[in-house]
This record gives sequence, C-alpha cells and structure tokens, in this order.
Amino acid sequence: MFGISEIAIVLIVLILVLGAKKLPELARSAGKSARILKSEAKAMKADDTPHPQATYQVKETPGTERG
Repeated sequence: MFGISEIAIVLIVLILVLGAKKLPELARSAGKSARILKSEAKAMKADDTPHPQATYQVKETPGTERG
C-alpha cells in the first residue's frame, strides 16, 4: 500500500497547506466524525435485527381455497 516515505510526504504537504495551527482542529473534527459514524452504524445494525415478538399473518384472497 503506502510506505512510510509517502505518508511523510503527504503529512509535510498537509502542514504546508493547512498550517500547523489548523491541524489539531482538523484531527479533532475527524475523530468526532469517526465516532458519530461508528455509533450510527451500531444503531442501524441493532435496528436490522428481527424482534422475537414479531408475528406475521398471511392473508388469503377470496376464491383461493386450500384443501
């Protein structure tokens, strides 16, 4: 994938472009975003599980007799 030298070059370019003062703020916002994404993914996973009390009824249409 990426080596240490490529990552170092990208970090140096980020420091030059954004400035050293903005990097901590950027890292904090990225961390908050990651936490929010993780919690939302957990919530969606919990909503997808079927509830044991759920019952489903099959309705028969008139004119279709069984037997």
